[in-house]
This record gives sequence, structure tokens and C-alpha cells, in this order.
Amino acid sequence: MKKIILPMVMIFTMVMYPQMKKNGTIYDQHPAISVVEEMQQAFVAGDSAKVASYLTGDFKMYDGFNSNPDYEGRTRDQFLNSIKGWQKYTDYMSLERFPGAYPDALEYKKDESGLWVQTWDMLKGMDKETGVKLNMPVHRLYKMDDNNKIQMLITYDDNAVWMKNREAFNPRTNGTIYNQHENINTVRKMVGALENGDVDKGFSYFTDDARFTSLDMKEGEFRTTKDEKEHFNEFLKGYDIEGMDMRGYPDYLEYEIGKSKLVQSWWDFRIKRKSDGKKYKIPIFFIHYFNDDGKITRETGYYTLNSMKE
Repeated sequence: MKKIILPMVMIFTMVMYPQMKKNGTIYDQHPAISVVEEMQQAFVAGDSAKVASYLTGDFKMYDGFNSNPDYEGRTRDQFLNSIKGWQKYTDYMSLERFPGAYPDALEYKKDESGLWVQTWDMLKGMDKETGVKLNMPVHRLYKMDDNNKIQMLITYDDNAVWMKNREAFNPRTNGTIYNQHENINTVRKMVGALENGDVDKGFSYFTDDARFTSLDMKEGEFRTTKDEKEHFNEFLKGYDIEGMDMRGYPDYLEYEIGKSKLVQSWWDFRIKRKSDGKKYKIPIFFIHYFNDDGKITRETGYYTLNSMKE
């Protein structure tokens, strides 16, 4: 068996080895890297004259995600004119190296591909009109000429951010708001049952795998229906509920985007501590998420019980 395996390994090595061929040099420090990063900062500063000094006359810019076969990219003049748009519509713009990353200069030998600089940056800013954050990682490839001027730019960024910003200019609806609905009734019945100490009925309106969060919990922390029920029963040992009074009126929202269904409601939670008769009034804002069967799948409570520790 060894006699068979050894020749096979040698053949495999002989086949793979010729496929390894060096095609140039990679630099982490190079004058071209300085040219690229200086140009980028001039762009952020809105200095179109300085940006122009780093570009060749036949400069072209391409969107790396554009799949249009007829796409011809942006010319030098179009790229320089875009600087005015960035300055006009963007606040707090910056472009810095992505944390932990650094640019490379790649000097290719094959087919006289020449020198390229690739960067990994973080673009930050806010659209002045919409308030949409433009924070995103950006990867760019720069083709340099023999004089270390930029001949071509290919950019890869997050098109979803640009789409979100474009959509923000056009008002649109996103579902329906109800002030009367069966799911609102469910929330009222659930709170009413807990107010009257009917814990089993109160938690019967939730799914078994529902999740409960409040301001007293750490981010990512939650309780299950079983846990929350036990927690509530323990709470009743030390406190009497004197009332859970609705403030204003609740809303039921059915969203088009994401198809979410939720009830938001406002309450005053009035309780008395059994040990000393001390009373508390706790304002609560609830968001209850529903499934298609009318069961509550998640409760987000914007309240804190820390004041009761006094």
C-alpha cells in the first residue's frame, strides 16, 4: 500500500507545484499609497483642485457592483464635479482606514498590469436632507500610471445605504394604525388579569416561547414566558397591585415592511409594598408583538423597578 501512496503523493505535488508562480510584489509602504490617501483626504475636504492634481487626464471611476455591460464609468470631470455634491449634501464626512486594516500597493508583472493600490476604509457622514447615516466600509482599487498618478478607480461600497437614503426623499406609508382592534383587546385583557392576580390567565395570552425584556435587563438578556410567570408570582409575594391604569389610548400597528404586528400602550402601575405599606406609581410603556394567530410573541417593557428598592 505504501508503494502505491508514495507515487500518488509525488504526482500530486508535481501537478500542484507548477501552478504556483509569483506575479509581482506587495508593499505596505509605497509613495503611491501616500498619493491615494492624500487624494482621498482632499476629496473629503472638498478641495477639487488638489484632487485633480492627483489624477491623469484620462482618469475613469467605476462602480464595482454595476453589472450593466454598457456602463462606461465616470470621467475625470464627472468625478471632480461630484465633490461639490458631497460638500453640499453631506455633513460630518470622514474617510479613514478601517480599524485594523491598512492599504497595499501591488506591483504586477504579468501583462504589464502595472501598479495598483487597494484600500479598506470607513466612510462616515450624514445626509443633510434626510439625516440618514452614511457610515459604511469602503473597498477601493486604484490603478496608477508610471508617474504615480491615479488613472482608474474601482469602488465597492454598501449600496443598501444609498438605497435607504434615496428612499428617504420620498414619503411613503408603511402599513395601518388602528385604535381599536382585537389585539388591543388582548393586551387589555392580559393586563387586567395580572392586575387582579390571575397569573395563569394573564400569561395564557403569550406563546410558550415568548420573550420578555425591560430597562432593568442588560442588552441581549431576556426572560421566557415560564421565567416571567415565575418572576411575577415572586413579585406578588412582596407587593399588592392596587391598579394598572391605561394612559391615553393604545395603538395597533400592522407594518408592510417586515409584516410586523404590534400593540403599543401606556400605563400607570400602582403598587404597595406589603412590608411597610409604601406605595409606588411606575409609568410603563409596553410594546407587544403578535403572531398571525393573535398570540403575543414578545413583550418589550420600557420601565424600571429600581425606584422600589428605596
